[in-house]
Amino acid sequence: EKKAPSPCGRGVGGGVTRLSEMPKILITGSSLRQFTGDMREFEVTATNFHRLVRELDDRFPGLGHQVEEGMAIAIDGTIYQDAYGAEIRPDSEVYLIPKIGGG
Repeated sequence: EKKAPSPCGRGVGGGVTRLSEMPKILITGSSLRQFTGDMREFEVTATNFHRLVRELDDRFPGLGHQVEEGMAIAIDGTIYQDAYGAEIRPDSEVYLIPKIGGG
C-alpha cells in the first residue's frame, strides 16, 4: 500500500466538506464508464471493499466484477492492489484506477 496525493488536489481524508455522509466513488480512465452510463462520480453506502463490489454489481451490472478483477483502488490517498481488508468511511473518497501490468 502506498500513500498518494489525491488526484483532485484534495488532502488525504477528503478535505472537502460534503453535505452527504456517504463514500464518494471517482472513476479514473474511461473503461469503467461503459457500465455507469458515463458517470464519473457517485456515492455508495458500502463500508468495505467486499460490500463495495456487491453494491457496484447491484447498481451497475458487471462493474463490481470488473473492479475486483482489473482495478486498483485508492481510499483516502492510500492505493491498494488488494483492498479486501480496507475500511471505507462515510467521508471517504474512493478512486477506481486501472491496474498497471508489469513483469
